[in-house]
Amino acid sequence: MTNDGRLIVITGPSGVGKSTIVREVLRRTGAVYSVSATTRKARTGEVEGRDYFFVDRESFEKMISEGQLLEWAEVFGDYYGTPARPVREAMSAGGTVILEIDIHGGRQVHQKMPDAAFLFIGPPDEDELKRRLSGRGTESPESIERRFARAREEICVATGSGIYTHMIVNDDLDRTVRKVVDIVNSPDDGQEQEQV
Repeated sequence: MTNDGRLIVITGPSGVGKSTIVREVLRRTGAVYSVSATTRKARTGEVEGRDYFFVDRESFEKMISEGQLLEWAEVFGDYYGTPARPVREAMSAGGTVILEIDIHGGRQVHQKMPDAAFLFIGPPDEDELKRRLSGRGTESPESIERRFARAREEICVATGSGIYTHMIVNDDLDRTVRKVVDIVNSPDDGQEQEQV
């Protein structure tokens, strides 16, 4: 990979608000969004090529075997992964690329690109995270509990990994967005740690 551009990896548990944060950061900066591929079905309002590249399992497994992915994982029975070529092309052109991925994807990217900026977005506390997950209204209580358990695990792994140069608590959306915009726009990528 080239060092001409910049890669920003944003991770956080389900329900923490990272998709909202990323959308606003993209609006306020010149960064580009890295669209992931997935085998899961599109949710209402999601658009092919904007939110995800929706592919079948056979196509995804071919991408894995041919080394076309920067990172990938199977989550709750579906594959998710980052096609490497668009990231390489954007960085080669000097662009800033934002990757919104899970903790395991973050570790894979760190192995390949340790100079990227790694941001972990955490909730103010577990009660607020559970409230946000329940407030979506799109999932069963069992699914919410499963996501909550996974979120707790991701927070523990992230804080102990040493990978994340920025640990940001999303207790106020506008303030969190401003912090991420500052990191994206900062040439020196100074580190910031908050208790997550």
